Amino acid sequence: MKSIAIIDVNNFYVSCERVFNPKLENKPVVVLSNNDGCAISRSNEAKALGIKMGTPWFKFKEFAKQENVIALSSNYTLYLDMSHRVMTLLSKFSPDQEVYSIDESFLDLTSFKSKDLIQYSQQIKTKIKQWTGLPVSIGIGSTKTLSKLANHIAKKNSSFKGVCNLNIMDKDTLETWMSHIPVNEVWGVGRSLALKLNQLGIISVLDLKLADPDYIRQQFSIVLEKTVRELNDVMCIELKDAEEPNKEIMVSRSFGRRVNNKQELIEAITSYTSRAAERMRKQDSVASSLYVYIRTSPHDDKKQYANGLNIPLFQPSDDSMVLTNAALLGLDYIYRDGFDYQKAGITLCNLTSKYKMQGNLFNNTISHSRMKIMDTINQRWKGKLKLGSEGVIKEWEMKAQFKSRNYTTNWDQLIIAN
Repeated sequence: MKSIAIIDVNNFYVSCERVFNPKLENKPVVVLSNNDGCAISRSNEAKALGIKMGTPWFKFKEFAKQENVIALSSNYTLYLDMSHRVMTLLSKFSPDQEVYSIDESFLDLTSFKSKDLIQYSQQIKTKIKQWTGLPVSIGIGSTKTLSKLANHIAKKNSSFKGVCNLNIMDKDTLETWMSHIPVNEVWGVGRSLALKLNQLGIISVLDLKLADPDYIRQQFSIVLEKTVRELNDVMCIELKDAEEPNKEIMVSRSFGRRVNNKQELIEAITSYTSRAAERMRKQDSVASSLYVYIRTSPHDDKKQYANGLNIPLFQPSDDSMVLTNAALLGLDYIYRDGFDYQKAGITLCNLTSKYKMQGNLFNNTISHSRMKIMDTINQRWKGKLKLGSEGVIKEWEMKAQFKSRNYTTNWDQLIIAN
């Protein structure tokens, strides 16, 4: 039997903010999405007040004032850095790690069976709290699906002290827990799928575990069949050895206000293309085509417009200048005057390894050196080198009225101890 653990940082965005601002402890806190749109992370105190995930800020703004709820804008620079610290620390506890998301990581602890895995997990939990200040919950199971279920149990029930190991739980106790957990809490079973399962009488996790996997495959998909088998200790979803490179990279943002002139759209598209290209170069890939789009807000009581265009490249490239020129050509084609645009985006498509790219007699080695220098400088002094068409003032950028400081990545924003 395998011992797969998943380590999940509790209320990750809120917890990151609390590390550097202890005044937020024991208070209702929410972190808002891009443009201060909706709640994407909530403290336990905010959850207790009934604030649901995804609730738009404008809908509970007044309620937040009445209940002294503290709202913060997303600070992804801080969250990504804290995530990197946690994942690096976790890699020291097992050679087999899969970073699943910004706040979750799987560890294969099968080879540690000589250890008490509850005690070992408590050591992991303590070390992460000590070195990063972040609280975590740990679930252990014979499959990834069961480890996610164990993590849910550990997080929701204080008696487990943040660690739950289903592998040492007797069958009757395990099935009792499963019978009390709704099926929508199973990894990969969303709300709409849960409603369809409910119609078939599958209400709890135990109901899904006892279902015929072949029947589930016929009625739904092979993915859900694997879930059923994993609930029965059959490992169908292996840990990934390393993070697979993306086949597409998308950067899209809503504007902080409506944009009705082309120059600001040019700045936005340039900015998004540069970000996407930088991410692509980090995984040593090149793009064969790109897609650019713009749209107005469907919620505005004005005339609507949305359009996008796929642009093939003559030669696969990772050069920000080449990609931006192509994107701006696409923008020229789809832009229409007289509209208040709310969002724009860029997707780099058909990504392949730059080491497998077909050679070209006219390959520009200067381009490669230029991008390498640009990335090196921007890595050390974040965002200092930009393309001219990206602009300087950027009045169109997203709103972030309640954003905290970049405590870990900006010398000018470090905490000062008096």
